[in-house]
Amino acid sequence: MYIKKLLTIILVALIASAIAGIYGVINDQITFSISSEYYTKFKFIQFNLANENNIDKIKFPRIFVSIVVFLATWWFGLVLGFINLIQTSWQKLFKVSFNALLIAILVTFITGILGLFYGFFFLSHQPRSNFEEWFIPYNLENFRNFIAVGSMHNFSYIGGILGLIVAIFYSYKKRG
Repeated sequence: MYIKKLLTIILVALIASAIAGIYGVINDQITFSISSEYYTKFKFIQFNLANENNIDKIKFPRIFVSIVVFLATWWFGLVLGFINLIQTSWQKLFKVSFNALLIAILVTFITGILGLFYGFFFLSHQPRSNFEEWFIPYNLENFRNFIAVGSMHNFSYIGGILGLIVAIFYSYKKRG
């Protein structure tokens, strides 16, 4: 019984980590299409994949986008997998873990979309001076889209935490 549960939790954690990473990759490939500058002039530098002097030399930026986001999201599935150790059987652990993952991804997705709309329709219309505390590159070609994608990313982190809380609550309610 314990061996099956242990093997299930390892399998769930690996699969959930891969799914969380893939979700992040798809999400960021879409946001890259909205503002490539958010990545090339901010995220790549933040993750030490490039610097201001060699940004123009990156031939395949979408691959770098995938690396950045996978590194930022894979752990989410791992956490969700291990939280479900509270389940009484390996079958229940398997089912509840994946339902919890879907719930968390849905909450994260909805929150991220709200952030994109908030960023695009509200934040990006604010004067640039309102963003002095933010890292805003001086040479942006599309300030509005950069702000919208930045807002989406910030909301997505909040959505990820909120989704994790909802998933934990769901898992707790399904134990037994």
